[in-house]
Amino acid sequence: MQRKAKRLLKVGDVEVGGGKRISVQSMAAVKTSRVDDVLAQIKEAVPYGLDIMRVSVLDEEDGRALGRLTRESPVPIVADIHFDYRLALLAAANGAAAIRINPGNIGSRDRVEAVVRACKEKRLPIRIGINGGSLFKDHEATLEEMVESAARHVAILEEAGFFDIAISLKSSSPLTTVAANRLADKRFPYPLHLGATEAGPKEVSLIRSAAVLSPLLLDGIGDTIRISMSEPPLEEVKAGHRLLRDLELDGNWPFFVSCPTCGRTMVDLMPLARKVQSYLEKRRLPLKVAVMGCIVNGPGEARDADIGLAGGNGVYALFKKGKIVMTVPEENAYETLIGEIEKGL
Repeated sequence: MQRKAKRLLKVGDVEVGGGKRISVQSMAAVKTSRVDDVLAQIKEAVPYGLDIMRVSVLDEEDGRALGRLTRESPVPIVADIHFDYRLALLAAANGAAAIRINPGNIGSRDRVEAVVRACKEKRLPIRIGINGGSLFKDHEATLEEMVESAARHVAILEEAGFFDIAISLKSSSPLTTVAANRLADKRFPYPLHLGATEAGPKEVSLIRSAAVLSPLLLDGIGDTIRISMSEPPLEEVKAGHRLLRDLELDGNWPFFVSCPTCGRTMVDLMPLARKVQSYLEKRRLPLKVAVMGCIVNGPGEARDADIGLAGGNGVYALFKKGKIVMTVPEENAYETLIGEIEKGL
């Protein structure tokens, strides 16, 4: 796939657009004024590849809290503003690396222009967030309405001489979101932030987000993503990298496989699989690793894995590229596998 080189933005030290790698974002799940709690969520997710954290700015207390938060955060902070443009000005003054506004509720043109002036002064990008449900009170916006709304608000920024713009178009309908971003990709020279809005709890969000992101990313559309879910940011970040790895867009993430189990499984597979996956992802090891439940078919089905385990009757066979190199008791399987991985690092 060939990604278009959209305008390059700098969100803190993270490059967005310009054909650069796709960054993974999340959003803090606590009020921004609770700085210690926000920092805890950020620091938990950073080892797993969090690139950018967005935080809500609901009031002046949140806006002022950005001062300490942006000084201590290891990743850039994007301030998410609704309704009150003065909070965007406060966020810009207190160290935000970018501002996200929803033009459907930020207010009059002169207020948007005030935000533009503040961002120009601080050299901060502005993300225009278009959510289908917030454009009109009486119905969910069509894809054409979403794109036209984005165009109107892009024009306001451009007329003010501001071009460090990112755009997101999200609807509760995955099909509408995909179609709207396809149109936006053709129409705008600016980076696109992809995601599914109102995605729901984890088991729903993973499906809905994949339905939105996969067709777009496979067509080379999108510069930064968030897999939104009703879970802590850590889970969003891991899901984002898993999807990018499955689409071969993230070479610095493990490709982990385990079998679905069946009547041939004679080991306690799932606890081992989860433990191995956690080890690989926390260290972001770019390996293909398999944990299989059948010692007969396991090495064959996962023959292209760099290394893996296939379980039998209380034992595991350890294999590399489909070839068995040793067998170990079930209770020693994890330590043996990790030891072999670390020997090769």
